[in-house]
Amino acid sequence: MATSPGASSTDAFAAGKRALLRHGVATLAYRAGKAVRSAPPDLTSFRAGDASRTPLQLLAHMGDLLEWALSLAEGEQRWKVATPSTWDEESARFFAALARVDEYLASDRPLGKSAERLLQGPIADALTHVGQLMMLRRLADCPARSENYAAADIVAGRVSVEQSAPKFEFD
Repeated sequence: MATSPGASSTDAFAAGKRALLRHGVATLAYRAGKAVRSAPPDLTSFRAGDASRTPLQLLAHMGDLLEWALSLAEGEQRWKVATPSTWDEESARFFAALARVDEYLASDRPLGKSAERLLQGPIADALTHVGQLMMLRRLADCPARSENYAAADIVAGRVSVEQSAPKFEFD
């Protein structure tokens, strides 16, 4: 999203916020991709405790969050709790919703909620759940390798499950 030569500094600041939010969405895609790829089938129903969500329930909730994020960006407030399907279907739903959010942020359409509200609500919540998925993978003895995410090749607009290879992983 480029600013025109006559754009005000306020417009440029708003565009910068959107660009940073798009990078946050790409970061979410990168980290979520790592959490969902190569997950063994028995992970989906793993429970850390009686009151905890399963990884499948978390992934479905993450899809709900991204659909909510899009509704907020569009200036609406739609919250719908989906019934979890399969791991592959919920993964596809999550990444499709993430792509729709990124597409909206890349456009010139106005934001119905501020970039800050989108970050502090659905985006941050989804990032928290990615961390929970990674923790559940470790508890279920199917960990994904840790990584120096500051070195990762994360690019705004790259929001699918397929991401660049890690630059620096460790155990």
